[in-house]
Amino acid sequence: YSDHCPLTPLKWARQLFLINSFSVRRSARDITNMSQQAANGLPCRGKVLNLDNMNPNVRRVEYAVRGAIVQRALQIDKELKEGVKKPFTEVIKANIGDAHAMGQKPITFLRQVLALCAYPDLLDDNKFPDDSKQRARRILEACGGHSIGAYSSSQGIECIRQDVARYIEKRDDGISSDPDNIYLATGASDAIVTMLKLLVCGKGRDRTGVMISIPQYPLYSAALADLAAVQINYYLDEDKCWSLDIAELKRAVTAARQHCNPRVICIINPGNPTGQVQSRQCIEDVIRFAKEEHLFLMADEVYQDNVYAEGCKFHSFKRVLFEMGPEYSTTVEMASFHSTSKCYMGECGFRGGYMEVINMDPEVKAQLTKLVSVRLCPPVPGQALLDLVVNPPQPDEPSYDKFMKERTAVLAALAEKAGLTEQIFNTVPGITCNPVQGAMYTFPRITLPQKAIDKAKAEGQVPDMFYCMKLLEEEGICLVPGSGFGQREGTFHFRMTILPPTEKLKFVLQKISDFHIRFTQEFS
Repeated sequence: YSDHCPLTPLKWARQLFLINSFSVRRSARDITNMSQQAANGLPCRGKVLNLDNMNPNVRRVEYAVRGAIVQRALQIDKELKEGVKKPFTEVIKANIGDAHAMGQKPITFLRQVLALCAYPDLLDDNKFPDDSKQRARRILEACGGHSIGAYSSSQGIECIRQDVARYIEKRDDGISSDPDNIYLATGASDAIVTMLKLLVCGKGRDRTGVMISIPQYPLYSAALADLAAVQINYYLDEDKCWSLDIAELKRAVTAARQHCNPRVICIINPGNPTGQVQSRQCIEDVIRFAKEEHLFLMADEVYQDNVYAEGCKFHSFKRVLFEMGPEYSTTVEMASFHSTSKCYMGECGFRGGYMEVINMDPEVKAQLTKLVSVRLCPPVPGQALLDLVVNPPQPDEPSYDKFMKERTAVLAALAEKAGLTEQIFNTVPGITCNPVQGAMYTFPRITLPQKAIDKAKAEGQVPDMFYCMKLLEEEGICLVPGSGFGQREGTFHFRMTILPPTEKLKFVLQKISDFHIRFTQEFS
């Protein structure tokens, strides 16, 4: 007990319990190891690697999107298959933005070309349109041995990087993009972690601080824990549709300078998990802030085609940066990221993505190229898929009409489901849902009765985890508690994807609504 850090009796008891539990687990491990060694006639030595001596940074990593509640969902799935009776017949995993797992059909053109690349003998099959064959031949000619089974260059296949650069130029209304600044990656996540590795350094008060939004996508907090960097939280304004306030950025960076060296600001636009789309004015403000505070800017733009709300539009950070003039376009250091996993494609499993770096020191860029070479190359099928995303069928090509029909249908369905989700949740007392302006998630705020909060804490759980776990056990619906993404003290949320087919989404929304009313009554 200390005057500087007082412990209430409850906190003291909890800490003592944790210490004793850890000691018991450690003793049990030691006894098990000793018993095994004694039985084998070997000296009594423990494991070379155990929880006590493994990398402590890895122990601190948490990733809520595939955390404890998802593990329980998988266990319930198994129980259902084994015939265990539940109040439901299936587990609906609405915890992750996995479009195809939720029933979205692959885009025909993408899969046709990938099939041709994977099995070139199909190039003689007249069932495939000529433009699909031409794309496949071009990709195969750029591969070693004309096979996507060969390694590529570490930075990615050159002709694909050229196509990415042309795509960026077209998206940004002619602003130049250099293929040498493009790095293909194993999804956007891999590129984000790679960039953070370059940026993080220092010890003590000189440790790199990285500004991330709260709520945030847990990739960022997990990567920062792994790299032993300092996480600097800035809070989005839920009352203003999760908007970003520059005053809040200044508060966060000023406070952080007391204990670390802020060097990076990360922005997710459109937002995950919050679904907001940043205005052009907001993006300009962030760029000015990055310049004034001498911060490296990381723009996560993987949902750039997922914009639904009227009056909202995606503005790339690069385009705004260059349109602000040389004062910013020649000085602000930035990396932007895109992926094949979201938008209309939903091709998560192929792990395709890219990063474009702007104003990077040439010597650092050489180090980046060295770092990516350690992993040899990104998956070549993912690179091939990315090429089709950035270079889709053109109006004069045979695949164009079908491609546009499928693409438009996917995005229109998502827009409909975004509106449906907001509408239904806002009819439920105790649930408040902001408009889903973009991306593919909703992050509604839930009001929990005090008795439920007290019960959760008594069981050692965060209240919204208690809520989500109870929903899973009673209704078979898997969501992620808001605490896994970060939220303001005293507020509770959950993240849910809007990806299920419309009729199933209506079913899920109704089940959650009924559960919330029942939960509130039970603990009132």
